[in-house]
Amino acid sequence: MNEKNKSGNSFLVQGSILAAAAIIAKVIGMLYRVPLQNILENEGNGYYSTANEIYAILLMVSCFNMPLAVSRLVSERIHKGEYRNAHRVFLCAVRFSMLLGGVIALITYICAGFITKYMMSMELAVYGLRVLAPAIFISAILGTFRGYFQGFGTMVPTAVSQVIEQIINAVISLVCADIMFRYGDDLAAVQGNASLAPAWGAAGATFGTVASITVALLFMMIIYMTQSKSIRRHIRQDHTGHRESASAIYGELIRTILPVILSTVVYNITNVLDLGVFSNVLQSQGYTDTQTTTIWGIYSGQFRVLMNVPLALASSLSPSVVPSLTAAMANNDRKEARRKVSTSIRFTMLLTIPCAAGMAALAEPIITMLFTNETGTPLSVGIMQAGALMIIFYALSTLTTGILQGLGQMRQPLIHCCISLVIHMIALYILLTTFSLNIYAVVGANIIFAIIICILNSISISIFLVYRQEI
Repeated sequence: MNEKNKSGNSFLVQGSILAAAAIIAKVIGMLYRVPLQNILENEGNGYYSTANEIYAILLMVSCFNMPLAVSRLVSERIHKGEYRNAHRVFLCAVRFSMLLGGVIALITYICAGFITKYMMSMELAVYGLRVLAPAIFISAILGTFRGYFQGFGTMVPTAVSQVIEQIINAVISLVCADIMFRYGDDLAAVQGNASLAPAWGAAGATFGTVASITVALLFMMIIYMTQSKSIRRHIRQDHTGHRESASAIYGELIRTILPVILSTVVYNITNVLDLGVFSNVLQSQGYTDTQTTTIWGIYSGQFRVLMNVPLALASSLSPSVVPSLTAAMANNDRKEARRKVSTSIRFTMLLTIPCAAGMAALAEPIITMLFTNETGTPLSVGIMQAGALMIIFYALSTLTTGILQGLGQMRQPLIHCCISLVIHMIALYILLTTFSLNIYAVVGANIIFAIIICILNSISISIFLVYRQEI
């Protein structure tokens, strides 16, 4: 591990590695979602997306952001030459993740029926959510390994593990979805409920997530063991004399990760809240459960899957810019911090804006080529054209949130997300009830949400760094 890399643009190099891996992973994810969509159909895809959205929120609570917290704390100690303390941070983070991840996974499994039935109004998503419960525990541990290596300034282990994870996920999800769809079809014939086939098919698809995360964790553990000799050598060479207690590290972990978790939960809970409001309002307007699930399945299973490919750029640059900005602030070098902020924003926008424009202009041929369900094609095309702005502003809001966290401003993103969420929910309800925009209300409200976060984050960055954004 090259922990002393002083190259001015090393964070961009590492970010590009992670971005390339993330794009490969997202492309694989997009490609396998096409046959998965065809297996599960729109209704099954609605159950699958709902289970994954709940899982994503619960994952936020159970240390999804542990990589960011660990990388930040490890980077600070490596910068000071405190290799022993850096390794102690990692060990404490593993224990913390196992405890919290295990508790959240158990609660998820027990309460899955209540969550899907009463909170999401999509009862049959319960099968997929229960299958996903163990993945919460495994992901929490996986995040600590990724964060440890990121703290040393290398994104390669994380990048490789993400690609491996997605390949395994694609293969197993498709195989298990097909097997369990047939099983559900047999149950449907006996019980007289045609929705059992797509519901059980969605549960089979979610098993791919559990298997892929397990393989990714094993890969990271192997990398850690191969680096153990180098890690021990660095620890022996640590003559700083400063030794942190476990209680002090746990306290700093909690202080670092809590605002990050809360801001990320607020940032990502919008999709879950959107589904709850959308389902209830449409049902009050006379739509059936199947119609609501089908419309949401088109939105989440087609548009959001495609949108996540360019968004992977911003999501990948954030982990690399956090330790880089942490080191700059440790040196009190605000000029270098401003340069990195400017470079990362420019790099992201140069790639994201053309992607958004291209997806809007080529919406119909893209949807027609990838998805075979002709009845949903006009709606899919309309959503993609209307939602192109989401790609730009979500990318910028994700990156600027990471920048603020790298600058040590942990509370600002949380405050900004809460303000944006309140405005978002008000806008969504008005667009659904007053203007009857159906799924386009969700798209419009999400654009408003992202724009407000971008504005508030930019103001905070400008004030803290005396930074002026070059348009």
